[in-house]
Amino acid sequence: MAESFSFELVSPERLVLSEDVIEVVIPASDGQMTIMKDHAPTMTTVKPGLVLVKRAEGPDETIFVDGGFADINDNGLSLLAEVAMLTSELDSETLAARLKSAQDDVDAAVGDAKDVADLRLSNLEHVKQSLSL
Repeated sequence: MAESFSFELVSPERLVLSEDVIEVVIPASDGQMTIMKDHAPTMTTVKPGLVLVKRAEGPDETIFVDGGFADINDNGLSLLAEVAMLTSELDSETLAARLKSAQDDVDAAVGDAKDVADLRLSNLEHVKQSLSL
């Protein structure tokens, strides 16, 4: 059986989750990243997407994040998200508002900023499709 490690997910509004887990999959900027106990120390940005949390006991958890960064070290994983909420708390209106804001950013952006805005919009559309909202 896999060993557990400390995981903490924090947004500006609240502490979303803080417990020992056996695996966390995050939407890192370079692709999905799976973290388990004794992962190499790493720091990465997090794109909009879904964080999948596997517990040793109890149900798995899925959490929506909209940007942030993750710090993996000897103490475990800390994910500091710009926005984070359990998918059970995420409704279609909230996600629609985030999509509209992202579309507005795309419409207003120029140059390299447009590429960044397009990517965020695409990531949010993927979340919507994944959750069937």
